Amino acid sequence: MDTVAGAATTLADLDEEQRYAVFDDLQQHLPQVWDAMRTDRPEESAVVVPSISLESSTATSGTLMQAMEERALFQLLLLRQPMLTLVYVTSSPIADEIVDYYLGLLPGVIPSNARRRLRLVSVGDASVRPLSQKVLDRPRVLHRIRDLVPDRSISHLIPYTTTELERDVAISLGIPMYGSDPRLASLGSKSGCRRLFAEAGVRAPAGAEGLRTVDDLVSATRRMRAAMPSLAEVIVKINEGVSGSGNALVDVTGLPAPGDPDEEPAVRGRIGGLQPEAADLAVSEFLAGFERLGGVVEERITGTALTSPSVQMRVLPDRTVELLSTHDQLLGGASGQKYLGCVFPADPAYSRLISEPAMVVGRDLAARGVLGRFAVDFVTVRDGAGDWTAHAIELNLRKGGTTHPFLTLQFLVEGEYDGAAGLYRDASGTPKFLVATDHLEDDRLKALTPRDVFDVVVRKRLHFDHSRKTGVVFHMLSCVTECGRLGMTAIGDSPEQAWQTYQDATEALLEEATLALVPGTTAT
Repeated sequence: MDTVAGAATTLADLDEEQRYAVFDDLQQHLPQVWDAMRTDRPEESAVVVPSISLESSTATSGTLMQAMEERALFQLLLLRQPMLTLVYVTSSPIADEIVDYYLGLLPGVIPSNARRRLRLVSVGDASVRPLSQKVLDRPRVLHRIRDLVPDRSISHLIPYTTTELERDVAISLGIPMYGSDPRLASLGSKSGCRRLFAEAGVRAPAGAEGLRTVDDLVSATRRMRAAMPSLAEVIVKINEGVSGSGNALVDVTGLPAPGDPDEEPAVRGRIGGLQPEAADLAVSEFLAGFERLGGVVEERITGTALTSPSVQMRVLPDRTVELLSTHDQLLGGASGQKYLGCVFPADPAYSRLISEPAMVVGRDLAARGVLGRFAVDFVTVRDGAGDWTAHAIELNLRKGGTTHPFLTLQFLVEGEYDGAAGLYRDASGTPKFLVATDHLEDDRLKALTPRDVFDVVVRKRLHFDHSRKTGVVFHMLSCVTECGRLGMTAIGDSPEQAWQTYQDATEALLEEATLALVPGTTAT
């Protein structure tokens, strides 16, 4: 069995303990790989496998799964490093026009040169199964990827999330993975992060974790009502829920008093009538998922002013913890818990308020061995003219919905985030702002192709302009025609300009789509 970085290992010959031994050995080589990335060494490379293997993934078709995998195409901007070879793996082939679009965004690089250093690998499997599983099921695909890596001793795997599947891909390729150890995954569950927040002394909503059954939910809710007589609503969260889709709201107003003989059946009835955040999810399906995966129940924070910001951080191979950014989340859904997009940076009124406890969590995670990017989500609340109060509510030990907009900004603008000021500034000191979404959705958009989208933004002068460092960058383009959905990041020199650019692009696309549905009509 070969455990030296640069040589691949056959998974079939290894049990779980042996696989982790090989994985641990590979991870020891990550610091030298990281140094190579920073010094532009010849034959350096990275392998991007943007596999989505989360329990509550919203991808319901192969086309949408492909589009979710293509959210990470901002990684093509890494090709601005002149010595880098980038291997990008997807379920289905990426359209040439989409690849050309991203290469055209590269600052200071000849697109044809970047294209020669890009290796695209398609598995040829359009199912909704995780991409990493598709790769592992095909030894010849693994062999092809290995052959495309010039020198495995200075290469690494860039995943979206990190499960045992991504671990096995790293082992099979013989390269380390820049991401958290799958053995630490429980820290990012709803129960795990509540325990972590408590141990780190970070404020979180009142509630209970480690619940497994409806009986557990009933008992925990009754305890919360006894301790908090004014409690009006609680949120039930499935441990592995994503983007709010694993959440449900329970109204606990008007129930018998705590301890009353009729309280228990009344609480049980309310839980049986809970409101899942995912509109297409039946109560019975939600509760079955809860009993299978476990979860938490916690108070729903309310106030006259309430926002849901997040803090993004990363742990480097040398265990340094970096504060990367803060965002305000754009939420929707049945009760405002579904993630739709983000605004960067978060409001300065509370950006430092959330950054400080987030860094406490970050340092704790680094001490436990966590590696790579992660985010802590908060609810911030204020009553009247009082001070803001922050409650940590979730920990995402992976890339998330705010990762690709921020890294797109970072790669294109090439500036630095000032944590004290809560601002991102370009090299000239100009602050930059963005508004982003993965959910620009309208059935009319099905009338457009990716090429139509490009034509509209160019014609309307909304495309990202390197001279001004403002404009729109799109993602998830491959699902616009089938699903009527795409994503975009609008970058501006002020919050108002970023919002206006976002709105202008939205209106322009919908206008074009509406015209496309009228025979004989052309846009001007």
